[in-house]
Amino acid sequence: MSRLPSTKQLKYLVALAEHGHFGRAAEACFVSQSAFSNAIKELELTLDTQLVDRTNRQVTITATGQEVVTLARLALRDIQSLVELAAGEKQPLTGELRLGVIPTIAPFLLPKLLPKLRQQYPELQLYLTEDQTAQIYERLMDGELDVLLLALPWEMRGVEVRNLFRDSFRLACRQGTRRIDPRNYRFNRLDSDSILLLEDGHCLRDHALTACKIRHTEKVRRFAASSLLTLVEMVDADLGITFLPEMSEGSSLLRNTRVRLYPLPESSYRSIGLAWRKGSNRIDEFKLLGTFLQDNR
Repeated sequence: MSRLPSTKQLKYLVALAEHGHFGRAAEACFVSQSAFSNAIKELELTLDTQLVDRTNRQVTITATGQEVVTLARLALRDIQSLVELAAGEKQPLTGELRLGVIPTIAPFLLPKLLPKLRQQYPELQLYLTEDQTAQIYERLMDGELDVLLLALPWEMRGVEVRNLFRDSFRLACRQGTRRIDPRNYRFNRLDSDSILLLEDGHCLRDHALTACKIRHTEKVRRFAASSLLTLVEMVDADLGITFLPEMSEGSSLLRNTRVRLYPLPESSYRSIGLAWRKGSNRIDEFKLLGTFLQDNR
């Protein structure tokens, strides 16, 4: 019987395809670059084919390597399904759980929830990945994550979604600003370039545009913030106003700033929910996690 590649080797190859760099891929896999490189060479010997073209400046996956990467992702996903099937016999919310969460939820919700989660489910080994929605969705479908905590709506295929609760938007502006009367807010009274938002790729931008009925693009400043921290700093400097989720109230993000939040109409909200791959054997476990989040937020 021919030698078969190991799961580790397949994981390393997928990581190399994603990062395009031996050093960064090795760091993502928590191994030294030499050990990582040796594993890729061993995989090439096992398959008797060249998977990677190596030069001093870049790494290129060969045509055959690209096909192997695609099959490796599928194989790793099937292996994960096997693990989930076996885990189905255990008590719920025990063992390893890999949760992907977006940066406009993680700093507000998790500090309050994680201590309670550890207390109620002490055998749970929770691994967190914080990234934008598109990235954690891709990692979910590649089998690298088990379940996502994200803001909805967001177009996704091959997943099941459970809505948990609404997170209303709040008008955010600097205390004493002359740009707006926050207690008598009217969108049509805003000057051009008054609204500050996150850059493209952050779902909070899209949800704010929709939920807060921002139809006139000239009111949105072209310069967009790369992070929530930058966005809040810009508002604190009175460079404009923005819209923040209700869950940010009282958070460390706003502490020691002059940024104040004011209510908006009830129709201005985003939905918070969980998403997992269709057909997962851990559906009951994910639903239990969703109930916990609803009860303890």
